[in-house]
Amino acid sequence: MPRNTTLALMIALPFGLAACATPQERCISRNTDEYRTVSRLLAQVEGNLSRGYAWQERQVVRSRPSQCRQRRRDKNGEEYVRTYTCWRDYVDNERYRVPIDPASETRKRDNLAERQKALATRAKAAVDACRTAYPEEAA
Repeated sequence: MPRNTTLALMIALPFGLAACATPQERCISRNTDEYRTVSRLLAQVEGNLSRGYAWQERQVVRSRPSQCRQRRRDKNGEEYVRTYTCWRDYVDNERYRVPIDPASETRKRDNLAERQKALATRAKAAVDACRTAYPEEAA
């Protein structure tokens, strides 16, 4: 698939999936976004503390053999396809370990836990409001 088509699909896919959600699910998702983000970050920091290091990713360009095709014409003007082995570059995501400062990560964890607690009450109120505004019908 060409790169532009893949990029377009990656951008359009979340919007297409959001259209499948019920109004209540969309309301809940929209109003609890920050709470879910803080929860995800808190889980990541707790994982870093338990492991003793963090994970990061970088993109690495590598080459690998591939099959290439070339259209040719013989002396009679007949077109044929010549297949040969060639090297193609591709981008690979590579995870690697990064050392952490345990004191800094602990402060970050404490701040995120405090923020999560503050957002939890707002998120619960938003979920209740969405359920009241968009009651789901039994299937």
